[in-house]
Amino acid sequence: MNVREATAADEQTLLDFTQAIFAENWDRPWRPPEVTPKLFEGKLVLLAEDDGEAVGYAFGELDPQGYGHVNIVYVRPEFRRKGVTRALLAEFAARAREQGIGHLTLDVATRNVVGREVWRRLGFSEWALRLTAPVERFEEHREPGESYASLHVQTDDREAVEADVDKYLPRFGASNATVEGPRNGWVAVYADLVDRDRRARERLASELSNATAAVVCAIGVEDGAVVRYVLYERGSVVDEYQSVPEHFGPLPPGDVVALGANPTVVSRLTGADPGRVRAVARTASSSDELPPAGELLLQIAEVMGLEGAGRR
Repeated sequence: MNVREATAADEQTLLDFTQAIFAENWDRPWRPPEVTPKLFEGKLVLLAEDDGEAVGYAFGELDPQGYGHVNIVYVRPEFRRKGVTRALLAEFAARAREQGIGHLTLDVATRNVVGREVWRRLGFSEWALRLTAPVERFEEHREPGESYASLHVQTDDREAVEADVDKYLPRFGASNATVEGPRNGWVAVYADLVDRDRRARERLASELSNATAAVVCAIGVEDGAVVRYVLYERGSVVDEYQSVPEHFGPLPPGDVVALGANPTVVSRLTGADPGRVRAVARTASSSDELPPAGELLLQIAEVMGLEGAGRR
C-alpha cells in the first residue's frame, strides 16, 4: 500500500471518487457541492494506491491555528477493511505534525451509526454537535398550523382503558382526558396533551397497548398539514405513517420509505382492506399534493374503522 500526494494527472480519478462517495452516502440536508477541480484547491489531497492502482483518497485542510480537518475519506468498496483508511489518515496526520498541528477533525452524520463507529475505532471522539433546521421554521410570517390527535384502543372494555389512562397520563404531566366508546370495537382517548405533544402521545399509546395487550392507534393532524398515525401491538411500533415524510425536515431515503403505510400490517391489525389502505394512505413531498389534512385523516380513519378520530 502506497500513499502519496495527488498530482494534476490524478484529477479525473479524484473527481470519479468524489462522485462515487456523494452517490453512496450523501445525507446532509443540503445539496452536495458541484464536483469540479475547485473542490481540491488549497487542500491536502492524498491518494492511496495498491500495485499502482488508485484505491482511495483523502483530502482536507491544515489550519495554522492548530488543527487539520479531514473533508472526505473514500475507499473503493472492494478495498475496504484492508487498512486503506488507516493508511490515508496516518499520512494526513504525518503532514499535520510537520506543520505543528496536534489534532484532526472530521464531520460525520448523526444517523451514520456504522461510520461513527469506524471513526471511533480509529481514535476520533465526539467534541461538538452540529444542529440543523429548515430556514422556513424561522420565517416571521409563518404561524404553526393546528395540531390535534386521538388514541384508539382496540377493545370493548372502556373501564379498563379509563383506569390505565388515569394511571399513565399523570406521568406525562397531565391529568385530564376524555375516554369514549367503544365504537366499532375501539375505545377512543382524547386529551390536550395528546393534541399538542407528539412524543407524549406516542409514549402514552405504547403504555396503553402494553397494559391492555391490545392494538392501539395514535392518529392526528400535525401543523395543520400532515397526517400521522402509529400502530402499536403489545407496546411496540408495528406501522408508522406520515403523509408528508419530510415536512419537518430532510430525512435519509430509508426513513422516508419507512413512513409509508404498510397495507398488510394495517389489514392484519384493523381488518381494513389492503387495497383501500394503499389508495388512501398516500405520501407526498408536499401537503399540496394531497387532500387537506383534516379530510385525509378522516379518510384513513374510515378505512381503519376508527370512529371519532382526531377530534372529540
